[in-house]
Amino acid sequence: MRNTLLTLLLAIFCFSLTANNINVTPPTFTNGSDAEGYGYVTFDLSWENSWRLSSGASNWDAAWVFVKYRVSGGAWLPANLHNTGHIAGTGTAADITVGLVDDNAAFNATSNPGIGAFVYRSSAGTGTFTSTGLKLRWDYGADGIASGTNVEVTVFAIEMVRVLEGAFNVGGGGGYGAFTSTTISTGDATAAGGYPTGQTAPANASWPNGYNGFYCMKYEVTQQQYVDFLNTLTQTQATARKYTLNPLNFRYAITGSTVGFYATTNPNVACNNLSWADDAAYADWSGLRPMTELEFEKACRGDQAAVSGEYAWGTAGAAGSAYTLSDAGATNEGIATNYNTTGNAVYTATKGSIGGPVRVGIFAANGSNTGRVSSGASYWGIMELSGNVYERPVMIDKATGRAFTGTHGDGLLASNGDANTAAWPGTDAVGAGWRGGAWTTSLNDLRVSDRIYTTNLPDSTPGLATSGFRAVRR
Repeated sequence: MRNTLLTLLLAIFCFSLTANNINVTPPTFTNGSDAEGYGYVTFDLSWENSWRLSSGASNWDAAWVFVKYRVSGGAWLPANLHNTGHIAGTGTAADITVGLVDDNAAFNATSNPGIGAFVYRSSAGTGTFTSTGLKLRWDYGADGIASGTNVEVTVFAIEMVRVLEGAFNVGGGGGYGAFTSTTISTGDATAAGGYPTGQTAPANASWPNGYNGFYCMKYEVTQQQYVDFLNTLTQTQATARKYTLNPLNFRYAITGSTVGFYATTNPNVACNNLSWADDAAYADWSGLRPMTELEFEKACRGDQAAVSGEYAWGTAGAAGSAYTLSDAGATNEGIATNYNTTGNAVYTATKGSIGGPVRVGIFAANGSNTGRVSSGASYWGIMELSGNVYERPVMIDKATGRAFTGTHGDGLLASNGDANTAAWPGTDAVGAGWRGGAWTTSLNDLRVSDRIYTTNLPDSTPGLATSGFRAVRR
């Protein structure tokens, strides 16, 4: 998290933030126009292992960047970003695409502002992405802030991966409760070819069935990301969203009970012990949304034919010996022994004495052999969709899941800390499921098509040592 304290358009106070692979420097503020009520939040942005491909998957990674502010020590609120006028920094040539609260409606500075922006390479290339002096236009006047007001500003960035529009297969890979193999060939989720054979169609055509393009978080939510989230809530909200049962078990290391003082000693380890209510709140706060289980399969498989027994890396082979860690808990936590070239993931046979999930992206940074299979990456380059912690997608086999409209979060939570976005599965989790397996599950549960826990766990199950989250956005 980055904080800047300023008498609007004046002096600065800040501290720095890093998350797995991504860094945002402390921001500054530059006036644009007092009369029009806008200015620029300026910062440097970088992350490792960035790409834009011109062949194969032909996709790219990106940073989802969003800004929060508060006045006189009050509640943190989402900054209204303009839909145009942002300025890419020097360094890697970049494009900036704004995400509105409602991308299906026209931009409006007050009722439908930009909630964040995707920053990504404008041309093919790989390596570290760097942008110095990147500027986001903040319509502070639309937020009701007058020039001269004392305001704190903080900037967040989440690594995302673009999943391209197009037809894809669901099912066909085998596993408990797998869909009948079906090609999703249209973005109309109510039409033939818009939902799996044998399933009831959603009520609304725009239910996110995976055909349309979307961005998916490259990694599962980390403990540091969740700490940053907690530290920008009200105390009531944070208390509701902080896991308190059996703390410090299973590598969960988030401590603290007061906003501003939550911390973790495992910052880049996937955050476990998250309930569905926690997941939805994080997505709402960040301007993202939960994925659906059809999007989960496309995020794994891409446009490739299903492979019998396949995992997220596209084959039915997987490591089978216990890992040990090097530099456990550090930003460079790695696999010390039994790294495998046939497919890597943390599950029952490989977890050994690790005792919980591992650092996100751990297999892509282990030695020089970091192809899709050895790194455990999906077709698009999304990490740990098989193993580590469970994904929590919206399910199509329950009426509450089919009522999901795919709306994005607006950056705000209800006063009790719950997500307040309409038509998402509620705090009882009816309509939300479990996919992808976790560090304590059998290898079978890691299969792309496996749906053993779509209905076999109680809907209201609270945060478990195996449950994590990642969000998406159109």
